[in-house]
Amino acid sequence: MGNENKAAHKLNVALLQMNITAGEPETNFARLQDLLEQAVNAPVKPDVIVFPEMWNTGYALDRIQELADAGGARTKEMMSAFSRKHGVHLVAGSIAEKRGADVFNTIYTFDRQGEEAGQYSKIHLFRLMEEEKFLQAGDTPGKMSLEGAEAGLMICYDIRFPELARRLALDGAKLLFVPAEWPHPRLHHWRTLLTARAIENQMYVIACNRVGTSGDTAFFGHSLIIDPWGEILAEGGEEEAILTAEIDLALVDEVRGRIPVFQDRRPSLY
Repeated sequence: MGNENKAAHKLNVALLQMNITAGEPETNFARLQDLLEQAVNAPVKPDVIVFPEMWNTGYALDRIQELADAGGARTKEMMSAFSRKHGVHLVAGSIAEKRGADVFNTIYTFDRQGEEAGQYSKIHLFRLMEEEKFLQAGDTPGKMSLEGAEAGLMICYDIRFPELARRLALDGAKLLFVPAEWPHPRLHHWRTLLTARAIENQMYVIACNRVGTSGDTAFFGHSLIIDPWGEILAEGGEEEAILTAEIDLALVDEVRGRIPVFQDRRPSLY
């Protein structure tokens, strides 16, 4: 019985570190479909597949009103059908999603049955890429349930705000999924911030970044799967790739038991 329980905690994760062509949703949908098929036909089939940020449009913000997926309808239809057909969980990156007159940067997630399992619209808009001029900020932390475990959802710039990750951990998250378009020259920030979020919250951090260029901006990939000790289980290079690792959710409870950070917090003082 113990071995069965232990096995139930283990999940194979795949990150689709893809190139994104700004302003060309058809190209991006086709590229993503190809990578998804590669992932599910790998020798070890993933339980969870994760995509990068704004994979449908890239940062074509000056045309985002016309390019955004209205209500996320196209994305949801494709992802629901794929997850149901292949019996996999999807953390479907984030997309430019049109909602009424506004466009949001939104993650949709799906369970093995193709049912929507949670969504999240980016709370912190990145001024260096003028997101705040074209996008509407979300106002609710992102969560999903994964094989009975709680997981948090954040997008790119959000990782610079440790309060959000801690809030998700306090609400029970054992994993944190982070789709991103994080560019050069800030690779050191990317690796350091993600590792810190894993160590300080004693959770898995699973971050999928894009590769390629958009205008004058180059994106470095280096997608990461980090365990609750802060150890890197998988890291990409700068080329398009599918990264995989096995995670063991039982390790979260073990780490939290060995160093009781959450019991030792003194929030009344800070």
